[in-house]
Order: sequence, then C-alpha cells, then structure tokens
Amino acid sequence: MNRSSNIKLLNNKKYDFIIIGGGASGLGCALDASSRGYSVVLLEKYDFCKGTSSRSTKLIHGGVRYLENGQVSLVYEALKERDILKKNASHLVKQVGFLIPVYNNFLKFYYFFGLKIYDFISGNLSFEKSRIVNKKSAIELVPNVDKENLKGGVVYFDGQFDDSRLGIDIALTSDLNNAILLNYISVESLIKENGKIKGVNAHDSVNNNNFSVHSDNIINATGVFSKSIMDMDSNKLESVIRPSQGVHLVVDKSFLKGNFGILVPKTSDGRVLFAVPWLDHVIIGTTDTVVDKPSFDPKSTEKEINFILENIKNYLEFHPVKKDIKSVFVGLRPLVANNSNSKSKDLSRKHKIIVSESGLVSIIGGKWTTYRRMAENVIDLTLKKTKLPFVKSNTADLKIKNGLSDIDFSKESLSDDFFLSKEMIIHYVNNEMALNLDDIMSRRSRCLFLNVKESIRIAPMVVKIMSNELSKDEVWINEQLKSFFNLTNINKI
Repeated sequence: MNRSSNIKLLNNKKYDFIIIGGGASGLGCALDASSRGYSVVLLEKYDFCKGTSSRSTKLIHGGVRYLENGQVSLVYEALKERDILKKNASHLVKQVGFLIPVYNNFLKFYYFFGLKIYDFISGNLSFEKSRIVNKKSAIELVPNVDKENLKGGVVYFDGQFDDSRLGIDIALTSDLNNAILLNYISVESLIKENGKIKGVNAHDSVNNNNFSVHSDNIINATGVFSKSIMDMDSNKLESVIRPSQGVHLVVDKSFLKGNFGILVPKTSDGRVLFAVPWLDHVIIGTTDTVVDKPSFDPKSTEKEINFILENIKNYLEFHPVKKDIKSVFVGLRPLVANNSNSKSKDLSRKHKIIVSESGLVSIIGGKWTTYRRMAENVIDLTLKKTKLPFVKSNTADLKIKNGLSDIDFSKESLSDDFFLSKEMIIHYVNNEMALNLDDIMSRRSRCLFLNVKESIRIAPMVVKIMSNELSKDEVWINEQLKSFFNLTNINKI
C-alpha cells in the first residue's frame, strides 16, 4: 500500500463508491465494497485511524453493561461480530480474562447470573465461559486485588485487540481488493447535479494540490465529525450526534501482577471501570464526559484523571497515583441521541444510517466490535438506491491480512520499553503510508500510547530513519519533532 502509487491510480472515471473517513467505519466500508468487486476510493483527512479508532478501550466485546439496560439485540449482534473478528483477525484479536472482585456474596451470584446470560447469548465456544471463583483463586488471578473483605469473584472472558493496527490491516486487505485508499486528503466540497451527489472536490495536503473524484455513491463515515460533511450537503440532522469523551490511563504492568484484568460493573457515575493488561502495560479506564465540540486530539481533564485513580484504588492493594501514569489517551464516542437532553452513559452504541435527499449516506454511532456489520449494512442500503448490480457481502468469511507477517524484523529495538526497530520504521513508511512521525509513534506502533517519556527520547532516532526513506531535509525533521513534542503534551500529565 503506497500513497504515491495510489494517487497515480486515480483517473477521471466514475467510481462505484467514494468513502469519506479512514477510521473503523470507513475502512470497513472500503473492505466490504471492494471485496464485493466494486470500485472504491477512500479519502482520509489526516491519517488512518487518527481519531477515535485508535483511542478505543482495546476490547472486542458484547458490552456487559448493556444487558442491564435490556439491550439484548445489541449485545447479541456484538457477540456474533466478536466471534467473526476472532476468526478473521486471529493475529490481533485474542481472548482476555476479567475478574469481577466482589465484597459481598449477593453480588457474586448477581454478576454470575448476568454473565451466564452473556455466555448464552454468545452461543458458541470461541471464548471460555464465565465462572465463580473463591477468594484464593481470585488472588491467584489478580495478585494485586484488594484482599480486605474480598469474598471471591466472577471470571468472564472477552476479546482484546490493537485497534489502529487492525485498522491498518483492514486498509491493506482493502488494497489487495483494489480499493484506492489515501490519507492526508480532505474533502472540501460535494459535487452535485440537479440536487444529486455526483462526486467530491478534495485537497491533498501533502502535495498541496486539488482534484475531483466522481461517484453517485458517497458514504460519510467520519464519526464524531459527521456533521461537517452533512453541512456541506446542507442536510439537517435527523438525529443528534453526542460526542462523549472517554479517558484511559496507562501504567506499569505491576499494577495487576498477572494476565487477568479487573472489571467493576458500576462506578459512582454508573459506568464500567476496568484495568486490563495490554502490550505489556496496563490500561485503566474510563470516563464519560459530554463534549460540545469534537477534537482530533482531545485532552483529558484533571477531574477525569482523578476520578479514575480514586475509583480504581478501591479494588487494588497497590494502586497507582499520578506519578505512575506513563501515558493518557482520550477517545470520543460517536453516540446517537434522539434529543440533546439524553445522558451519554444511557445511550446505545447502536449505529444509525442517514440518507439525505441528495443521496449522501452517513453512518454514525456504533463501535469497533461491530464495524464489519455496520459496513455491510451501509453498502447494502447504498446499493438499493443505485443501478449497480447487487453482490452479497463476503466479509463474514474474509481473512484480514496480517501486514507484519512476512516482514523480517531485526531483534534490535530502539527502546527497551516497547519494540520498535529500524526495519519496522522503514516498512511503515514504504508499505503503510506512514508520512509523519506521529503516524509511526501513535498508530503503526503504539509507542506514544504506552510511554510518553520514552517516546520523546527515541523520537529523534525515528524521524531520522524516516527522513532517509522519504528524502527529507533537516527543516522537515525539526518541524516533525516540534509537532510531535506539542502532541505529547496531550498524552501526559
């Protein structure tokens, strides 16, 4: 997957689909449509998965808390998609175990009953089934769990993944199916004839030029930023997009001392709290804060960080404080509400498809777990309004390419805290459209998400390797470092 080559593939022909947005929804649509045999162009304003799709909780799950709200159909769909993802992207989607520690016996049986329903809805043996454990077993699973008055707990299993890595691999699989994917290209306006959409006018921020792409079928898959594209269409929103901010703290793996995570079904604000091992570190989260205006680089507040630290210390014997935080990342949930008064914690993660009078198709809501099903729904619906022959989706049985499987990486890492080698950096630049330092540090690798200080230390080495591959000068190197160091202020305390 090479950006320069993909730009050369663009011509004046009319494409079957133009997809705006290179996150989970957009990439899913690109893969679904291209694997059916349709011609596809995907345009992403920044980098693939730059926004919410690299800032998730890293879980592929049905959503335990939705059962309590009676949203059984949503949980059922997500659990089915969880199994499909584990089958088709087994190199990235793995089983992870959670302990729900309980401090009175009633809750032990209450949670166990709920999780047995969760198991039943899942309906197969892809993941281990939930079980009750005594105090001794609970401590063996999570040695750092708070032991005072501990009665044992309930164990259950879900899926875990590397979100932006999956996004890149979906992009690579789409590329194999002849989709043309381009990052750092923004859609500036929509082309219309007699009130109907016929294409887009776009700007390439790398080469600083403008061009047009033509199609009768344009899909707006820009998540929390969907309204900006809808406004180009002069379309009044039929529903309210309610961005909700979720903060995640990254700390050392010693705060769990095992391979199991902890899940607290309900905190003081009614949300789930978890601490889960990920890439040899521990992620603790999350919060639920409504934001008025979405940002590509959302920042946590001191109140949100304190909330997480205050709540998690009730369940860990040795609990983290601010100085233990290695990184902070913030994701925005593209929630759908029927009115502006709805509380975000009560909103469903169900997706919604909106078709305007001009033919613009917008997909809002949803989550990573259901990205494939969302894409199938969008392409099916879009095909019904066109003259294109209908071809059935095949993504339920389509393997996602492992973009790193055939690469002979050296064992020499630039860091002892995470693995990033010179060979990997060269591969990311030449084969995965990594153009900026942040592309590699945040999304091709996950260095910035794991340890800000260490990322700052190795950044000059990384950008030097990049400059050699991209034929860039010292001015570019200094600009990249300045931009990256400004970004790192968002990911640290």
